[in-house]
Amino acid sequence: MSNKIKASHILVDKLTKAQEIRDVVTRKNFAKFAKEHSTCPSRKKGGNLGEFGRGQMVKEFEKVAFDMKIGDISQPVKTKFGYHIIMRTK
Repeated sequence: MSNKIKASHILVDKLTKAQEIRDVVTRKNFAKFAKEHSTCPSRKKGGNLGEFGRGQMVKEFEKVAFDMKIGDISQPVKTKFGYHIIMRTK
């Protein structure tokens, strides 16, 4: 298991919106949806969070991201910031 991974995400404030986006988002259009819908400053980079290790993200986010395979897109993940759709990129 790797010490560091790379991921992108889309952050929204409502579960219903997160579910709607998750139903139509793909690897090819993920950055476009992040730029259009995410409330995180990473939206400017298509949701790209870059490389991070364990302990750098909130626990709920980290657990899902590290359990994913490269290319996977998560179901909505609730954290104190809202609802994340995560795509693992490395």
